[in-house]
Amino acid sequence: MPDGESLVRFQETMRLRSLADATREEYLRFVRKLAARHGGDPSALDEAAVRAHLLRLKDAHHYSPSSMRTAVAAMRAFYGLHLGRDWKLFDLVRSPSAQKLPTVLTREEVARLFATVRVPRFRTLFRLIYACGLRIGEAVNLEVRDLREAGRVHIREAKGNKERYVPLPEAMRAELRAFWRTHRHPRWVFPGVGRGWREQPEQLAQLGAAVEPMGVGSVQHCLRLARAAARLPAGTVVHTLRHSYATHLLEEGVSIRLISAYLGHASLETTLIYTHLTAVNESHARAAVARLIETG
Repeated sequence: MPDGESLVRFQETMRLRSLADATREEYLRFVRKLAARHGGDPSALDEAAVRAHLLRLKDAHHYSPSSMRTAVAAMRAFYGLHLGRDWKLFDLVRSPSAQKLPTVLTREEVARLFATVRVPRFRTLFRLIYACGLRIGEAVNLEVRDLREAGRVHIREAKGNKERYVPLPEAMRAELRAFWRTHRHPRWVFPGVGRGWREQPEQLAQLGAAVEPMGVGSVQHCLRLARAAARLPAGTVVHTLRHSYATHLLEEGVSIRLISAYLGHASLETTLIYTHLTAVNESHARAAVARLIETG
């Protein structure tokens, strides 16, 4: 069913607000779901109807806290930002998540993952994510122009539409250039392969004409297969390489503020979680406590 005028205008509002593509798609998906359930224009619904819809998502469909927060954010954007309805409902809903520490790989497990992945484009991508602590979207959208400066990589349009520079090891830069030479795409370092792709050397030249970068879904699928083959911990996903990067840098004594800047975190508080994941820091702390009592 084509979108009604209110949804078309909503999309324009989100573009004017410069929301990220993924955010716009998620918000639109949730509002479309509401429209489909009521069989009409969602702009005609009142606060009670939207409240009942959110309760249904929570109680009947058992949405996770994360999904509930996205649903509420979508409703707030549509009814509050777009239609100007200042409903108290959006401040009422709370969906806290359990505070769980992220999965982190040991350096041996990271090496085992790289050894397991045989396809060059995936192996190079995973090594880049770990070497620079990138988000998956930042890695697949990397452009040739972002590698022009030696010693660092330029990350554009990251989360929150921010830009940053991240240290790039020379060995990793050389590996990226070597991979790029196999396809020589004028824009992307990791061009998309398209449908019907087969991992054969003679097809590499086709990558030079790709119309979009590598898909996130294919990267995630490859990691799932590699996780089992490399016998990695349950919960290991692509983002785990970013967590491992931060934790291993902390173990090497790199400043938490520098790590926060490299990761592109808006708040230092977000980065501080990695202090709970490093055994080196804990051993140093125990030694420091012991010295306190020795000198007391």
